[in-house]
Amino acid sequence: MSENETTPPPASFEFLIASIIMQAQVQLGMMAMPGSEGEQAEPNLVWAKHTIDMLGVLEEKTKGNLTLEERRLLENSLTELRFRYVQATQS
Repeated sequence: MSENETTPPPASFEFLIASIIMQAQVQLGMMAMPGSEGEQAEPNLVWAKHTIDMLGVLEEKTKGNLTLEERRLLENSLTELRFRYVQATQS
């Protein structure tokens, strides 16, 4: 492994959700793209909505199979992203 490479974290449901959340945040223009030297990404609301909807599908398909912590992470994240999406569409 080279000096610039890092070891990825273990695969987990929490990491999957965190990855999708980060993708939605970038699409909403809430954070900079990795490697963009701090520049905020232009919002792409069509893809942001799609990503948020995908999290909703994941919530529906995993209902009854998550730990309390996993369910809270998913529910709270969806609530926050949906709120941010509505804010972005109104600006």
